[in-house]
Amino acid sequence: MSKEKTIINLKKAHSLLAKIIKMIEEKHYCIDIMQQNMAVIGLLKSAHQMLMENHLNTCFKAAMSSKNEKKKKEMTCEILKVTNLFNK
Repeated sequence: MSKEKTIINLKKAHSLLAKIIKMIEEKHYCIDIMQQNMAVIGLLKSAHQMLMENHLNTCFKAAMSSKNEKKKKEMTCEILKVTNLFNK
C-alpha cells in the first residue's frame, strides 16, 4: 500500500464533499450532485481497500505468525467486524 495514495484519495474525497455541500446550497441539478457523491464514495472505498491491505500485510500478518492465540482471535474478530461494517 502506498500511504501517499491513501492520503491523496482521502484529501480528494474531503474536497469533493465541500464541493457537494456548496452544490446543494446553490441548488445545482440533483443528478450532478449525485454523480459527485458517487465519486466520493468511490474514493472512500478505494482508501478503505488500501488501508485494509496494509493492515493485513502488517499488523494482521504479524499477529497470525505469533504464538499468541488470544491476539490471533482478536485480530480475526476485528477484521470480521470492519468487513461487516463496510458491507452494510
